Amino acid sequence: MPDAGEFQAHVDAGTGTLRLSGDCRALDLDALERALAGWSRAGARTLDLTQVGRLDIGPAWLLERSIARTSTAGQSAPALTGETPGHFAYLAELLAHDEATDLEPETPRSWLVRFGHALHERFHTWYEALTYGGALIETASEAWRSLRRLRIASVVRHAYETGYQAVPVVAVIAFLISVISAYIGAQQLRPYGAEIFTVDLVALGVLRELGVLLTAIMVAGRTGSAFAAEIGVMKLNDEIDALESMGLNPYEVLVLPRVLGLVIALPLLTIVADFMGLLGGGLLARYLIDLPWPQFFQRLDDAISPTTFWAGLVKAPVFGLLIALTGTLRGLQVRESSRELGRLTTVAVVQSIFLVIFADALFAIFFLEIDF
Repeated sequence: MPDAGEFQAHVDAGTGTLRLSGDCRALDLDALERALAGWSRAGARTLDLTQVGRLDIGPAWLLERSIARTSTAGQSAPALTGETPGHFAYLAELLAHDEATDLEPETPRSWLVRFGHALHERFHTWYEALTYGGALIETASEAWRSLRRLRIASVVRHAYETGYQAVPVVAVIAFLISVISAYIGAQQLRPYGAEIFTVDLVALGVLRELGVLLTAIMVAGRTGSAFAAEIGVMKLNDEIDALESMGLNPYEVLVLPRVLGLVIALPLLTIVADFMGLLGGGLLARYLIDLPWPQFFQRLDDAISPTTFWAGLVKAPVFGLLIALTGTLRGLQVRESSRELGRLTTVAVVQSIFLVIFADALFAIFFLEIDF
């Protein structure tokens, strides 16, 4: 006789009975599967569980599936003798839930229905953005009354992370782009003997457009994605719900410090980019067209007007505001899955860059109209 805990399965082909005894664990799945195959060939009329001990969920699932197959094959359900395993009720509940949530194949929809769904989703997105903007304005109007509610320490930390830590990459990109621009400009002006105007090209291009625009694009990819990912992970981990349950305003704790930090940091990064851009253009002019430094600075002074530097710098806070608002909004919209987190992080970067370029075009038209 086997030990009390040893699993055995016996099929009585004459009566179509499967008798199980002992503990049936995951290691016994192969033996159970072979016994179920023989039981099915014998007619599968009776399942004897009077001597079975512990039944793990894996073997229970095999038994449940075999019984279900017998029922769907046109035969009557096998009779159970002995105590019904507790896992059967759990598996039946899961099966019922799956059947309740099973979606029917989607039928083709007309273009009008698809258009209506797309319009509904678009209006829902606009409503979320409008709600976000209203909540942020309300939070900012209340936070200005107290330095404690402004969370200066958090603002400084985000300004450090988005500004100071981004100085190397912004400086290198601005330097290289200005060198490339100066090189192309010098090559095109050389046939006309106008290489001296390379200084004008670099000065106006960097101070009015390239410095702030390149900085904003770099920050959108670096910081906008970080804002969306950080807040999105907090949404997935229910940390924002925990803040609300503690009576804290997520907009005051998470959104407003990031917005203020980036609005402060981006103009400072723009100044760094302007300096490195002029330095790159000056070095190329010095060693490519042999322009002495005194003459370079003299031409630089003649090329720029009192508004040239400010025309680029006044855009920086606006660009920083757009990037921060887009990143935090998309982070707050993350729900249900990490796949949604990745998608909305990408959306935050793409939309930030689009808004920055669109705003820059509006600034260019406005400055042209007011002759700034």
